[in-house]
Amino acid sequence: MVYGGWEGHEPKQTADVFAPLLEDAGFEVTLSDTMDSFLDGDLMQSMSLVVPCWTMGQIEAEQEKGLREAVESGVGLGGWHGGMCDAFRNACSYQMITGGQFVGHPDGIKDYTVNITAKEDPIVAGIPDFQMHSEQYYMHTDPGNEVLATTTFEAESAPWVSGTVMPVVWRRIWGEGKVFYSSLGHVAADYEVEEAKEIQRRGLLWAARD
Repeated sequence: MVYGGWEGHEPKQTADVFAPLLEDAGFEVTLSDTMDSFLDGDLMQSMSLVVPCWTMGQIEAEQEKGLREAVESGVGLGGWHGGMCDAFRNACSYQMITGGQFVGHPDGIKDYTVNITAKEDPIVAGIPDFQMHSEQYYMHTDPGNEVLATTTFEAESAPWVSGTVMPVVWRRIWGEGKVFYSSLGHVAADYEVEEAKEIQRRGLLWAARD
């Protein structure tokens, strides 16, 4: 788990929500506060899963190359909210891997519904639609994503986007690697919503290399 960037997204605190859950699942979790971890090829190849939790910031070309090559070789990639899909705005090739990029959150913190759309998928199976009180992410997304949950916008500050159905949770394949993302998780307290926490836990386990 590589954390840093904008502190408003509580990168260390949100990483600390999922580190023990991954440990409970049998993983040895390494926490790093530097993107130079991506430069260590042996370290990256020893990983089953990389969890970026780094809102905004700049990734250097060689750092991005190390991460991309790891995923393409089969290392999983999984994350949440801005820590994964509002990271490294300078790196379009990184955005191609993740399958989406944050572009706005009309109305800021608000109440909204998350609708489970792939009800038979094991990542979301048995989880009903649920409510969030947080940022509702408006995103540019890859049409190749396998979408598992969506949300519908009703935006007072941008009424022209009202009615837009936006992916919230998706998974995809990049090279030999599995990629999972959820736009939930603005701050650690968002994971007091058990449905959001369980989807993220299952998604990270799915993405991890066997």
